[in-house]
Amino acid sequence: MDAAHQEQPADAERQRVRQAPNRAQVWSRSQRPRSQAMVGPRFEQTIMEWQPRPWAAIELIHKQPVRWTAERMASCDGGGGPLGHPRVFINLDRPQIVPCGYCGLPFANEHHRAHLQSLPRTSYPLEPTGDEAEVAETQRTTDEPLGQR
Repeated sequence: MDAAHQEQPADAERQRVRQAPNRAQVWSRSQRPRSQAMVGPRFEQTIMEWQPRPWAAIELIHKQPVRWTAERMASCDGGGGPLGHPRVFINLDRPQIVPCGYCGLPFANEHHRAHLQSLPRTSYPLEPTGDEAEVAETQRTTDEPLGQR
């Protein structure tokens, strides 16, 4: 651990092109293509192995399991406190999965569970799958005023 950290250019280039490997195309008009994305002084002399996980958030949110509730209305505050977002109320009357408009966490009414399970495919998993991207069970949304997600 005490040795000097030096990155090899070939290793760095291989890591650079792996940024967000689950998303090959751009998903925003303001986003630059991957070939042009990580250039300039901000990205010089970076050791790519130390960078955060390279997955695109737009794909990771769809690995979050549905939050089931027996109520017709769900509320989401993104975890509450200074790390969350403004509390929003989500109408769950329709038999569909409804994501939070801020953080994308999926909610559904327990009454519609049988219908959603009968569908050939849903955009969110209906039950926890054990994926490392899932929010831990201890961090789920609570009814507590400043409860954690």
